[in-house]
Amino acid sequence: MSALSTIEWTDATWNPVRGCTRISPGCVHCYAATFAERFRGVPGHPYEQGFDLRLVPEKLAEPLKWGAAKAIFVNSMSDLFHKDVPDDYIEQVARVMEAGNWHTYQVLTKRPERMRELLKGRLAFAADLPHVWWGTSVENRRHGLPRVDLLRNTPAQVRFLSVEPLLEDLGTIDLSGIDWVIVGGESGAGARLMQHEWVANLRDQCANQRTLFFFKQWGGVRKSQTGRELDGRTYDSMPDRPTVTIPSASERKALVDAINRGRVPLTVV
Repeated sequence: MSALSTIEWTDATWNPVRGCTRISPGCVHCYAATFAERFRGVPGHPYEQGFDLRLVPEKLAEPLKWGAAKAIFVNSMSDLFHKDVPDDYIEQVARVMEAGNWHTYQVLTKRPERMRELLKGRLAFAADLPHVWWGTSVENRRHGLPRVDLLRNTPAQVRFLSVEPLLEDLGTIDLSGIDWVIVGGESGAGARLMQHEWVANLRDQCANQRTLFFFKQWGGVRKSQTGRELDGRTYDSMPDRPTVTIPSASERKALVDAINRGRVPLTVV
């Protein structure tokens, strides 16, 4: 876990899974894959295996060790609902989130069909948790908009969209059942440029449909220079985070021990 994330809409990241595979145009310049592949073959590095998918059960209990409440981006370097992550392991991740209820967890996937199936079944216990937010990525009309419909029909207390990288104008979008929309442009080498009107269209639709709007960045090759102001201001709206009493250090240790006793093997099937 990273204690201090540079991602504008979260406080920390937690990666009990590492690696993924590309499935749509939003993955073309994946920052996580680019980062991980730099360390392929480096002995002892967390990404010695590059961006190959693997489970990291020794990371399962990490949020329970934290004594300060955080917003936590779950699997910033993977996708919890990748087809090769076993159901058993996904449930263990969800059980950690259930137990560590002083944090707020932000789960983002490009595979909302599997997320919906599990939240209607095996993960039904997690669907009603107000401190677990379930989201999907949207980059264009063809691949992204069907994910919005899947998410809308997923049982959850908080549903959100990460519209990043925004690759085209999404047109009119139905935001019913969607609580929060994050919008951002692609960054880094080869970044595909985002147009002002695409962003303004989403901002205005969020306002009209009473959906919270967060503008993350313009992106580009040098995102620090383009910034994150839209029409002269920043947009930082987020859902309210529940306030929960934080367990004592001894209580947290007991939770960690319980999770560690239930670890699954470090394999992907």
